Amino acid sequence: MKKLLIVMLLLLNSMVAVQAENYPYRSDYLWLTVPDHADWLYKVGEKAKVEVTFTLYGMPQDVEVDYEIGPDMMPVTTTGKVKLKNGRATIDMGTMKKPGFLDLKLSVKGKYQHHVKVGFSPEQLKPYTKNPQDFGDFWKGNVEEARKTPLHVDCKKVDDYSTDETDMYLLKIKYDKRHSIYAYLSKPKKEGKFPVVLCPPGAGIKTIKEPMRNLYYAKNGFIRMEMEIHGLNPEMTAEQFKEITTAFDYENGYLTNGLDDKDNYYMKHVYVACVRAIDYLTSLPDWDGKNVFVQGGSQGGALSLITAGLDSRVTACVANHPALSDMAGYLDNRAGGYPHFNRLSHMLTPEKVETMAYFDVVNFARRITCPVYLTWGYNDNVCPPTTSYIVWNLITAPKESLITPVNEHWTSENTNYEQMLWLKEKVKR
Repeated sequence: MKKLLIVMLLLLNSMVAVQAENYPYRSDYLWLTVPDHADWLYKVGEKAKVEVTFTLYGMPQDVEVDYEIGPDMMPVTTTGKVKLKNGRATIDMGTMKKPGFLDLKLSVKGKYQHHVKVGFSPEQLKPYTKNPQDFGDFWKGNVEEARKTPLHVDCKKVDDYSTDETDMYLLKIKYDKRHSIYAYLSKPKKEGKFPVVLCPPGAGIKTIKEPMRNLYYAKNGFIRMEMEIHGLNPEMTAEQFKEITTAFDYENGYLTNGLDDKDNYYMKHVYVACVRAIDYLTSLPDWDGKNVFVQGGSQGGALSLITAGLDSRVTACVANHPALSDMAGYLDNRAGGYPHFNRLSHMLTPEKVETMAYFDVVNFARRITCPVYLTWGYNDNVCPPTTSYIVWNLITAPKESLITPVNEHWTSENTNYEQMLWLKEKVKR
């Protein structure tokens, strides 16, 4: 009964997530926006045109549409109105003089909103963020310091999350003198040697998402560890997590904590925790001794790429729309990466920007040597396509991409499952 309730909650959550997107669940109104280039990409200097359709109950509506056009995540540069005829009109978005994305925002009566982004030579995008000369030494020193403290692991089996085929464990891992993380570990019940998969979390101070939703990894012969980064027991109540979030002033306030000094920045111990998590996974007697994978989305996508750049034991990496990517890009008068420090006062100072460089995904992406599978959407306003392309352009290791232009900050269940199959293909025997 409890497992049935979990499945119902997951379905409800997926419906709620869809309602926040361009195509809301069970909406009477529907937008369709079709750029005149099928891949939504143009060369710098080319004009982009988008055919716009607005319907009610699937029937085209002859309404007046207000529109705004501006660079990805930047102020609007053009506004206008267009009257739909037979529910359709074509809007000329113009072009860009340098690589990037333009965002066309649409509305009817100020209520029914939609947007679509198109790219201009994004393969030429380069990072604003500089590569510190002592970057490698800084991270090597921090990992070595943490390893002076032996891992201490508390482990308990979670029967409610275990099945006939899989076992689930709740772990608490103390990985340096001060810090711990919690994680759910799922593994096949059968005896054998298996690849390990580390899954870091998306942003926020919250419980680990319902771990049974990814049991297909264990069923397909993986040991998977889904971790949190704050040392907070995922069995705490929602109210307790809310109180801790409030203590950071706002939801993801930890991302600004200590940013004045790279040695005191909050995320330093988080990055080290990911490496130490792999120390733990590779110590398991049922690890196959060859395959170490990382996989995640948003902040989890960033941490996956970061771990792959930090730890040569990683043999393949899957990342969706990575956060923490070229975070200072706003200083180049274009989109920067989540958490969008331009929205907070006194965050893009020279001192803080210098610290950001040690923690920015771009400087880890340069160092990745294992195969990478990167996914992102163009309509994403959380982790904008500008910054995902910058990361992609920097990776020199073998790489594959799944670009889903219409997607905002989400991936489908089918995409997530296909990524597991991609990792399965990368297993070294």
